[in-house]
Amino acid sequence: MNNGSPRKFRVALVGTGGISRGHATACQNLERAALTAVCDVSSQAIERFTQQFDVPYAYDSLDEMLAAGEYDIAVICLWGQLHAEAGIQLASSGRVKAVLCEKPFTQSAEEARAFVAACREHGVFVAEAFKFRHHPMHLKAEEIVRRGGIGKVLNIRSTFCTNVPRGNRTPESNWRWNRAKGGGAIYDLACYNVHQARFIFDEEPETVYAVQTRGVEVDDAAYITLAFSGGRTAQMSVGFDSWASQYVEISGDAGFVRFDKAWNNENQDVALEYHSANGVETIAFPPTHQFTHQLDHLCDCLEHDQAHRISPESSIAQMRVLDAVAESMQSGKVVRL
Repeated sequence: MNNGSPRKFRVALVGTGGISRGHATACQNLERAALTAVCDVSSQAIERFTQQFDVPYAYDSLDEMLAAGEYDIAVICLWGQLHAEAGIQLASSGRVKAVLCEKPFTQSAEEARAFVAACREHGVFVAEAFKFRHHPMHLKAEEIVRRGGIGKVLNIRSTFCTNVPRGNRTPESNWRWNRAKGGGAIYDLACYNVHQARFIFDEEPETVYAVQTRGVEVDDAAYITLAFSGGRTAQMSVGFDSWASQYVEISGDAGFVRFDKAWNNENQDVALEYHSANGVETIAFPPTHQFTHQLDHLCDCLEHDQAHRISPESSIAQMRVLDAVAESMQSGKVVRL
């Protein structure tokens, strides 16, 4: 506190690409956060960003930004291949109290362990940025499941398909189709479905099987089955090639929960259907901004010294599953974790 005023968390963005806009908007929406600095190796990207958002300081490199100031929260908005390197640099700098890293957390479980180890060594709070975990609709679905509202969870079916024209899916056009930048359907899309299945089942899968549709450099689509204890499964269809779809259906032995627009639903009305022996209840949720809820939760964690919804251990385990998905896609075999 300063003269009775609420604390302002100083936020710095590492990278000013498309995803940074969501985090910058969260800073605008949240009185307790202040967008303090950004950095990017591209001066054109910084110029585009600063035309849209007011930020006191903009730097041409992460080194320069860290040398110039101290920050409560640094948000990694870079290509996936750079997450671990940037995260370790932030953690080791002594200039940052917390790191929020965009998905996928890293490119492998090995990288994730190194990233988390650096944060622990230097006392830096770290969390993975799965915005949907903070949306009231997903929190309600979790609450229904945890209180036994659908009985024992048996199966989860989900999609994340974006229907991008084939001619636009080139390595030159976007990181999503560029292997060197960490692209691919499993890293950009399936990471959501995999994380959601893991936290709903509240355990790690025992086996993974996945097939892919190849693009120019990366997987353009993937069909994934995770097998959990007791023969329970999560089945996922993701891809840039098929018609747009973002639904989740969580089935138990006493009911099921279903919702569309599960992932990218900023400022849209959404609804959850809860099916049980009592009939069908539709629960509506007004438009909201998931990035704002995500940043607010992180500020709560820092202010009240509480655990984040997504633990570092969960992020390591998440990458272990994605490693297995990639291995299964390449080998055509079931991978046991």
